[in-house]
Amino acid sequence: MKSLAEQFRSFNGCVRLLMVQQFTINTAFYMLMPYLAVHLADGLGMAAWAVGLVLGVRNFTQQGMFLVGGTLADRLGHKPMIMAGCGLRTVGFGLLGFVDSLPALVVASALTGFAGALFNPAVRACLAQEVGERRVEAFATFNVFYQAGMFVGPLVGLALLSADFGLVCSVAALLFLALTVIQFRMLPDRGASPTAEPGGVLADWRTVVRNRPFLLFSAAMIGSYVLSFQVYLALPLQAHRVAPDSGDAVTTALFAVSAGVAVAGQMKITAWVRARWTARRAIVHGIALMGAAFLPMLLDTGAVTGDTGAIGRLTALAPLFATVTLLGLGTAVVYPFEMDTVVSLAGGRLVATHYGLYNTVSGLGITLGNLIMGALWDAAERGGHPELTWWALAATGALCAGCVGLLARSGRLTPRAEPELTVVARSSSR
Repeated sequence: MKSLAEQFRSFNGCVRLLMVQQFTINTAFYMLMPYLAVHLADGLGMAAWAVGLVLGVRNFTQQGMFLVGGTLADRLGHKPMIMAGCGLRTVGFGLLGFVDSLPALVVASALTGFAGALFNPAVRACLAQEVGERRVEAFATFNVFYQAGMFVGPLVGLALLSADFGLVCSVAALLFLALTVIQFRMLPDRGASPTAEPGGVLADWRTVVRNRPFLLFSAAMIGSYVLSFQVYLALPLQAHRVAPDSGDAVTTALFAVSAGVAVAGQMKITAWVRARWTARRAIVHGIALMGAAFLPMLLDTGAVTGDTGAIGRLTALAPLFATVTLLGLGTAVVYPFEMDTVVSLAGGRLVATHYGLYNTVSGLGITLGNLIMGALWDAAERGGHPELTWWALAATGALCAGCVGLLARSGRLTPRAEPELTVVARSSSR
């Protein structure tokens, strides 16, 4: 496969814009959101339940409205929804930095969540439409920009936070405002999806819900999202358990490694996989690797104390970094083929609506999975068997991979025929 720069230049201007845009979106989002809870609790003195409400509203609004956002993208066009989403993020992030009442913060949080529900399905559907048969390559490249933004964002936010949280919000809002203007000037307007059903929104939803292979694939993939989310849940908890005096620093390093794997290795990983496996086998093997990534955590290496030497620290933290590296590799294997499979199962019809429902299913699965994993973590701690958490996660990966494998063997993941649509400038002339 080409280098990242060559691959990036091989796509048309619209695709390149979508990739740079996603880097900027993630940079702006992650420069603010990791520090919001601390600002609400310490800066504004809010109670824990109020902090949870503000954060929960954002997540609920985004996950619950993905289907609506995807449907609007198919009905009204990708460009209007991408612009509307970035515009709402501008307002929401601006409010978060300068309001201090609970109702205003809830409104700001809801705006930021709904914004994500508007532009996320539209961006992915637009990317799939523009690149044609190069979807796997495009989504692999897209993931590099996505992960790079996740890596850069917290670092920029931390630097700005030394001045003022309001400055963090202002810069994030300005980035989204700039994106909105650039999209208006440069993003092509392809109009509504020609595959939208003539019967209206409900007809669109009936079409998607009746797509049984797609629904089965969405359900089977839930486990993979639960696994990938452990970078935010189980692994930080383990970092604080193993290194109680430096848990935050270790957690930051884990995020850096997770993003670094995709940024440094995504293109080579995708090229290696495509040369050896089918798309379905790549997804199965990638999820299996994500589950197996938690097996190093079964090694009891003890905790780091103030008296622990360099070798002892390295030994104690090695399982954590081995797990996050393997988890990143597995995710890099799965992602481009997963995104391509959603389009192929949709048959190229109502792609944004399919992505919207897919995101909603995975989001609800993450919420339920986090509740279960949190309860299991507490129970395992009380029972003196912390290893049960890691066995459960490994089993989740095996079960998820097995389900996708069964769907593939039964023929349910066979791509549906896509409509003959004219799409201009699928790649640049270079």
